[in-house]
Amino acid sequence: MNIRRTAALVGATVVIGAACAPAAVADSASPSPKVVVPSGLYGTSDPTYDGVWRQSLALLAQDTMGVKPASKAVDWLTGQQCANGGFAAFRSDAGKACDAKTPLDSNSTAVAVQALAALGGHDAEIGKAVKWLKSVEAKGGGWGYMPGGAADANSTSVVIGALTAAGEKVTDAQAALVKLSIPCTKGDKDSGAFAYQPDKKGKLAANADATAAGVLGGLGKGLAPVAGKSAGAPTCKAGTPDAAQAAENGAAYLTGELAKDHHLMSAMPGAEAQPDYGNTADAVTALAAAGHHDEAAGALTWLEKNSAKWAEQSGPAAYAQLILASHAAGADPRDFGGTDLVKALNATGPAPVTKADAQAAKKDEKRSGGLSVWYIVAVAAVAGIGIGFLFSGRKKQQL
Repeated sequence: MNIRRTAALVGATVVIGAACAPAAVADSASPSPKVVVPSGLYGTSDPTYDGVWRQSLALLAQDTMGVKPASKAVDWLTGQQCANGGFAAFRSDAGKACDAKTPLDSNSTAVAVQALAALGGHDAEIGKAVKWLKSVEAKGGGWGYMPGGAADANSTSVVIGALTAAGEKVTDAQAALVKLSIPCTKGDKDSGAFAYQPDKKGKLAANADATAAGVLGGLGKGLAPVAGKSAGAPTCKAGTPDAAQAAENGAAYLTGELAKDHHLMSAMPGAEAQPDYGNTADAVTALAAAGHHDEAAGALTWLEKNSAKWAEQSGPAAYAQLILASHAAGADPRDFGGTDLVKALNATGPAPVTKADAQAAKKDEKRSGGLSVWYIVAVAAVAGIGIGFLFSGRKKQQL
């Protein structure tokens, strides 16, 4: 669901055909010499493994905060879509038609659907993307990162969020997700968690990242959820859960993981464990979406005190994750530990539409009777009237 694996790991995984989540690419990293970062894209790091993901998160966060994204930023995202509806993590030459070798993936496609649905006015793109997602559903239900891959909790959850945003039913998808939840058993520290995937023997191992994703998927919510109604502490209940109870069980697991230090940890193979800022933010979002605001409060406070440097280094997706987490939890993203997250996000890409821009557009629309000035120009030209006086007249009105 999120972007915290390294680009190198994701690149290697994609090459060997295994499923995984999008990459974590520190925004301070230099772009590949072969990749030119487009002007419409948020962030300056190499977008090869996370371009569509970070752009979609940025647009979701802006929309959540009432910010109207720049047209070029939205156009960049829609321009990444292939004719069959799917999205790859990044296409450097969007003018070139996609082919069988284009590495389309469920995560990029699903997060783009969520962003475009939030912005509105993109029904055609959303319809094609949903059709593609349905065409690559894994055998037995759910979704893997790449078409043909085994289903995993992260990918299935982000697709559930996309289907919900598109107005589609998600009951069957949630049933597949529940299969990746660990039953609640007294004395089992993994009780209630979601696994990323079963191991070769079919055993499920707790994964905090997958659990944060699974809670949202079980609730049928996307990456920018509306906060749930306040509820008491989550309880992990024994038995075979439905999707809602699986989400509650997952929330209970996250609560336990956050109880001591108020943050989650992660470690790459062979590396020392480090605080996982992004996954902690996702856990806050998941708990808030489930209505467990008290259980999210400690982690939210920890992020306010400790996440600034991480966000600055990691770029737009990190700022977006913090915005979505703080907004869901009832905090102010414009004053998050002294940082204006919205301003910081906006500064990583094309400047959003200002109030002055919006007001000017409305004035132009009123002057033209609700029609575009350029539409009037075109009609006038076709009618043989000539366009010189139209331009001069518009100029006089603006003086």
